[in-house]
Amino acid sequence: MNLKSGRIEGFEGYSQFKSVKEFNTHVEMWLAVKKDEFSKGELVGLKRLVRFSAKVPGVCNAKIGTLLKAINEEYQGNGICRSTFKRMIIKAKDLGIVTIYETERKNGSQSSNLYSFNRFPQSEPPKSKKLNQPKETNNLLKTNHQKNNKRNENRIELDHTFVSDKVPQAFVQTVKYFFSDAKTIEEYWHMVQIAAFRFEFDQHTDDILSIAIQSFKQLIRKLKSTKSVLKPIAFFYGIVTNKIKELLLKQLFEGGDSQPIRYVLGTGEVM
Repeated sequence: MNLKSGRIEGFEGYSQFKSVKEFNTHVEMWLAVKKDEFSKGELVGLKRLVRFSAKVPGVCNAKIGTLLKAINEEYQGNGICRSTFKRMIIKAKDLGIVTIYETERKNGSQSSNLYSFNRFPQSEPPKSKKLNQPKETNNLLKTNHQKNNKRNENRIELDHTFVSDKVPQAFVQTVKYFFSDAKTIEEYWHMVQIAAFRFEFDQHTDDILSIAIQSFKQLIRKLKSTKSVLKPIAFFYGIVTNKIKELLLKQLFEGGDSQPIRYVLGTGEVM
């Protein structure tokens, strides 16, 4: 059944975010890993959709024509066409960035779509495999378990030598002693990329690598000293974020100016 069209305030139940700041953070994380999937024009359309999704964080029910008109005015007549915007929407949907709901007017005719942005999936450390299987089972289930176990036995776990070339070797060499599988190492570096992109610091490769290694060592010290860290990779992301902030503030005050300096991020967050 299609949704009935109406004021955007009526669709608050479709928002997955508590605030605009939280919504912007998740959009930044999506763009950090999926930006290359979109053309330049499609990115213009996506970012405009994001801006129109601020009243109810992550939700927009504006007409495509309204969005295109705003883009055209901003770029002084050099906006994007409807087909480009629709291609962007299809890609965003297929990538899991947005969910699209069709709406209809009271008379049953189709109205503008409702676009609901999804949260960026948080990476977690690999879960331990369950070793104990149920003792009682029928023959069919037993056969299926035997087949699945055979597949698992044939599955080769990739170690640190299979990590993507995009991950610096210095980081791989640091992490491999504690998490040896390639996927986990790549997930930790992925968190570094997200943090760097959030603070527009992704071009400072040497500084980022140094911060990543320091942060991982700090994580290990924390894990060795306490058992209170429920999600190590999320804790690691927090360490990286704080270290980038510290470095940015240090750079701002290196000139010796005693006056407070406001550093505004792309998300509107003020440091």
